Amino acid sequence: MIVRPRQNWFLMLFVWNGSVLQTIIPQLVFMGAVSSLAVFTHGRVFGEKIPLNTAPFTLFGLALAIFLAFRNNASYDRFNEARHLWGNLLIASRTLTSQMLCYLPESPAGGDRARHAGMLIAFVYALKHRLRMTDPAEDLRRLLGPDQAAALHGKCYKPMAVLNDIRRSLAGCGGQAATAATTRWMFDAQIDELGKVLGGCERIVSTPIPFAYNVLLHRTVYAYCVLLPFGLVDSTEFFTPLLCVFISYTLIALEAIAAEVAEPFGLAPNALALDAMTRNIERSILELCDCELPAETVPVRPYQFT
Repeated sequence: MIVRPRQNWFLMLFVWNGSVLQTIIPQLVFMGAVSSLAVFTHGRVFGEKIPLNTAPFTLFGLALAIFLAFRNNASYDRFNEARHLWGNLLIASRTLTSQMLCYLPESPAGGDRARHAGMLIAFVYALKHRLRMTDPAEDLRRLLGPDQAAALHGKCYKPMAVLNDIRRSLAGCGGQAATAATTRWMFDAQIDELGKVLGGCERIVSTPIPFAYNVLLHRTVYAYCVLLPFGLVDSTEFFTPLLCVFISYTLIALEAIAAEVAEPFGLAPNALALDAMTRNIERSILELCDCELPAETVPVRPYQFT
């Protein structure tokens, strides 16, 4: 995800990193060629004049803009929900860590609290890898040790397996009998919140925007852009390619932005910065445990986080 400081209006005109322009240049070149062909042939195809004017494009363009706005709103709703889920993940992780530190008796040998904190961090990393369909083995070995990581190797749903191990481990650490039930109830409430975050993220990943809906919008945008120069050529003449490329940029870019934002856990520039968010949760948990903090995630190139 692109994370950048605010820029003035002039610099925004030349932003390249994070803009979808770099992904739609071939389409714009194609639209420029079609517009130039319309100018060269004076709006004729195989010698026949295409009887188009600006009136239907004005009405249809308004309807298409509303359609694209609805599509972008649906995509942003997915992005916004994903961000709220990861915000809840941070809150529940901090709360559960604080409860473990305050209410769990430290064993004579020591290390129980650090082990539970490591398991909680491992859950966060396992969730990130599951959402991105990447291999969590290295992070799990670092956080859980080789033996426990090997036990999770064959699991299909590693985040849920780690969460279940946390619940099982905390079940026997409730303290005195008089407070054990209350302590377990508090732990369970936060573990349930983590489970809701896991389920919510999996729902977003496994339920994309219907394919037929995307196909309809894609075909409509390109049909409009291809026919547009034949409707404008009589009134705009040699300015037709410039106008059509600009209008095509607006419509095609809106479609491209909607496609990126609709997949909030991906690696696109406008997806969520899961690497930075995961490291932030890890640092927050370790700070509560008075442990050494890993370095913050730094941009891999100017203002870019993943």
